[in-house]
Amino acid sequence: MKVKIVFDSKTGNVKRFVAKLPFDDIEQIDDMTTVDKPFVLITYTTGFGDLSPRTRVFLEKNHEQLQGVAASGNRIWGDRFARSADTIANMYNVPVLHKFELSGTSRDVDAFLQGVNSIGTSSKVGSA
Repeated sequence: MKVKIVFDSKTGNVKRFVAKLPFDDIEQIDDMTTVDKPFVLITYTTGFGDLSPRTRVFLEKNHEQLQGVAASGNRIWGDRFARSADTIANMYNVPVLHKFELSGTSRDVDAFLQGVNSIGTSSKVGSA
């Protein structure tokens, strides 16, 4: 698949999820990351359902190219499970592609890929 994937990982769960994906263009964000083409963000949820400061700073600089978001979380948080995806989706008017627990399962990978394919056909995500 020819979509840019950017991700933020704290404990390694998101990094392990991303490693299962069939994408060639994958980048872990840092404070200086700039993306100049359409991308999908995969991040984690921290605290009581918030996004990480690094993700927040990244999006302040790069949100114009954001096409969709997915997030990792832990279901013990109930309605705050992977809430960072909801927060980002509301802030930047993009779809939540998937929420997965910890590093996800093969079903989560399939669901995420379906989400990416759906925005690829209905929005501005295209070949990278």
